[in-house]
Amino acid sequence: MLIGCPKEIKNHEYRVGLTPESARELVANGSDVWIESGAGLGIGATDAQYRATGATIVEGPERIFAECEMVVKVKEPQAEERAMLRRGQILYTYLHLAPDEPQTKDLVDSGVTAIAYETVTGPGGTLPLLKPMSQVAGRMSVQAGATALEKAHGGRGVLLGGVPGVMPGKVVVIGGGVVGFNAAQMAVGLGAQVVIMDRDPEVLDKVGTFFENRASTRFSNRANLEEAIAEADLVIGAVLIPGASAPKLVTRELLGSMKPGAVLVDVAIDQGGCFETSRPTTHAEPTYVVDEIVHYCVANMPGAVARTSTYALNNVTLPHALHIARSGWKDAMRENPHLAAGLNVHEGHVTYEAVAQEQGYDYVPVASLL
Repeated sequence: MLIGCPKEIKNHEYRVGLTPESARELVANGSDVWIESGAGLGIGATDAQYRATGATIVEGPERIFAECEMVVKVKEPQAEERAMLRRGQILYTYLHLAPDEPQTKDLVDSGVTAIAYETVTGPGGTLPLLKPMSQVAGRMSVQAGATALEKAHGGRGVLLGGVPGVMPGKVVVIGGGVVGFNAAQMAVGLGAQVVIMDRDPEVLDKVGTFFENRASTRFSNRANLEEAIAEADLVIGAVLIPGASAPKLVTRELLGSMKPGAVLVDVAIDQGGCFETSRPTTHAEPTYVVDEIVHYCVANMPGAVARTSTYALNNVTLPHALHIARSGWKDAMRENPHLAAGLNVHEGHVTYEAVAQEQGYDYVPVASLL
């Protein structure tokens, strides 16, 4: 199979779909691999390193999109990339389609076969291709929130860990999954007062057992949420409904009850965000203020730590890429139903139910295509 990896063009996105090590594995397994010149520079990987693996370096993305059978990326294709996609081609990347109607329309119109990292499943309903980026984003959310809390960045001027004689900052983490768990670890490590909120008693039991008296847990009903947010210096939104838009748990009205200069970090922004006042931002301009509350809503947070993120991502995406390259996408999905859960769009059809329902498309089950 001819596999191409273009350079990412999203604002301040430094990750790359294939590391030199991944390219080497694909070449060793019989694939031809094309890498756009400069695609790996954000992680310190040079064209020479890719050439040494047996990959071919091509100038610009045009040949990759025109000729490659499978295109491997990190972030969702931007409008100019979507214009180059074609029927019969496999796109293997993060998509986050539910809140993104223009992208869904373009993918449907292109006829491409689009496999989304974030909906590929694992045993027990896990999301193994999303997990490493959720771990990174969860840990980064506390770093970002701590910086936004600084007075020079519009925040309250609170040090999360406090100092002797001064109370530490209060952090509320909404959602106790992978993002929330990692955020709580970082916040606890800094010495903040941490509250983890979730609606699943098993999740609350798990995180409560892990953190013991270093963090507290609360059931996420409206009353508890309103009380916790009013007391918080930093609120981290970490709620995920796989493949669907995130629920809006914090309304604009609730901002009025918060401390001026408090910070909201919306890690769910890729799926539309879980705060009513959230809108996607970039690493170039990461924050904005609504009703005296600082919002951090960067849609590709892990891109800031590109090397760590790329290697963590490739660890989980490469096995499926090898399977697709070896067997073709249909046979690979027949052999692995977890991979089949990643198919979101195929030849003009929406094949992921949550996206179809969200945007009004007819839903075509993957099984009917295999």
